[in-house]
Amino acid sequence: MDLKPITHGNNHYEMPLEHGNLHVFANAEVFQSFEDKVFEMADNNLRIPRNKHMSYTPDAHVGIGTCIGTTAVWGMIDGFVSPSIVGVDIGCGMRVHTTPLHKKDIQDKEIRRTLIKAIEKYVPTNERTNTNYADIDIIQVVKHGLKGLPELYRSNEQWLTHVEESTFKFDHAYLENLPPKIQKYAHGQLGSLGGGNHFIEIQYLEIAEAHKDLAAKWGLFDGQVVVMIHSGSRAWGARLGQEFTKVFRAVMQSWGVENPDRNLLYAPIESREGQTYLHLMYSALNFAVSNRHMIAYGVQEAFREVFGGETELPVLYDLMHNYALKEFHRNQTMLVHRKGATRALPPGHFLNTAAYKETGHPALIPGSMGTSSYIMVGKEEGAKNFYSICHGAGRARSRKATKALVTVDQFAQSLKVGTDEEILVNHRSLQTILDECPQAYKDVDQIIDSVVGASLADVVAACKPMVAIKGV
Repeated sequence: MDLKPITHGNNHYEMPLEHGNLHVFANAEVFQSFEDKVFEMADNNLRIPRNKHMSYTPDAHVGIGTCIGTTAVWGMIDGFVSPSIVGVDIGCGMRVHTTPLHKKDIQDKEIRRTLIKAIEKYVPTNERTNTNYADIDIIQVVKHGLKGLPELYRSNEQWLTHVEESTFKFDHAYLENLPPKIQKYAHGQLGSLGGGNHFIEIQYLEIAEAHKDLAAKWGLFDGQVVVMIHSGSRAWGARLGQEFTKVFRAVMQSWGVENPDRNLLYAPIESREGQTYLHLMYSALNFAVSNRHMIAYGVQEAFREVFGGETELPVLYDLMHNYALKEFHRNQTMLVHRKGATRALPPGHFLNTAAYKETGHPALIPGSMGTSSYIMVGKEEGAKNFYSICHGAGRARSRKATKALVTVDQFAQSLKVGTDEEILVNHRSLQTILDECPQAYKDVDQIIDSVVGASLADVVAACKPMVAIKGV
């Protein structure tokens, strides 16, 4: 596409497309790497009427209907909601727990291998293996989020307060519109990891010099061992996504609404279909935050088995990067879609949870196996992008292309196999997870440089991987 971007400086470009303007936050190297397809998809998205704002973060890449890395905003009164700009893994997000351990405490490979086995004992990594939480009522969880869990699993108050939301409220009457057999498919999945790019990583921190005081307020220190969890709403969100793909496609056809991309689906927020989707989407957000909570519960049990029964893993923060939330911006109420985009609120912002009102909350950005992840904090200047930043490194190539281009030896080298600094994985054969190797992703340091250079957020700590646990 022969496009001439408007350059605002500070890694901020504005692309004048046929149907509206797209904001892109990326450094020059990342911006030049975007393929024409991502701009074509943005223009299709901008055909949806009365759009208030649309942007890409630097990790943006082609998705189904909408690029991953998109923030898209409409007014609540006359706007639109799109399942395509939420994504099928509704509520997918990140969670980090701190530990009292230092890197040197788990440097020995045998300790780390023991820890991997213990975690797999409590957290199923096989898609066909269910968890054993028979005392958890899924309907109570999707209605009330963390507050719908039995007391045993929510006895630690700190685990309920250091989260983006402990309960996403909605009209429970809409549960009458659930897809058939959704409970059957989701049964036994609460507290399970899932496949694809989901993971549990054990990492150690390198604190940024400029934010040592903030890190200390958050309870972080150099060399500290932390646990990063990436997972979503599992079958609950997937079934809702599949169902509303059919519903929205049918209603668009009945209204005579067309788009060049048949996978881009949308409806007015105030329509029956729009309201039903929004309310049930919140049920999936409740499942997702509870799923990560229960994964963390299993991880803490594993740490206690290895390091002693009194070991505590306080939660640093839990947030999501696939959702549509009603938020107040620019003196009006808006529906902010984030598909592969992370909310990063600055210090003092009224949307911050009480625990982080003063400092701003930790924004959790995963890298890839073999590379750093990051803990960031939002800045006031982030208002220009509705306080959205990247959600990770972003795929550079498809799974199929990765398997064709990258060898197992190259993958092993990126994990430092055979050295004292080896990043241990839970798979006997790297071939089984080759499509998740670091070479499948963009350079995460370039992504972070783009975000920092755009004054959207700052780095508080880099998280260096020591153990990577993937699902199958």
